[in-house]
Amino acid sequence: MTRRILPRRSQRRFVALPVQCRTQSGLRDDGEISDISTEGCCLRMRGLYFRVGSRLIIRPKGLEGMPGVVRWVSADLAGVEFDRPIYGPVLDHLALTHAVPQQA
Repeated sequence: MTRRILPRRSQRRFVALPVQCRTQSGLRDDGEISDISTEGCCLRMRGLYFRVGSRLIIRPKGLEGMPGVVRWVSADLAGVEFDRPIYGPVLDHLALTHAVPQQA
């Protein structure tokens, strides 16, 4: 079965953003967001592993938690779709403060 690839709704911003993640069952771990957009992010965790469909809350230092659902998993990476889009100026601030050079 082939999966249809849909175009992105918004531009990814490449970052190195430390976060704490909490699963629906209460497990917590530290991780890092490597790219982020208004709709979601790519999350790398140190010890937790997720399944597609898992609910979680991602909390960057100094910000409120961002609830979302895991849409894909590959090794220690997970793609997370936020329940609500991030407010544009907040995303701009995160991208500027935690920017890394764009990846090829």
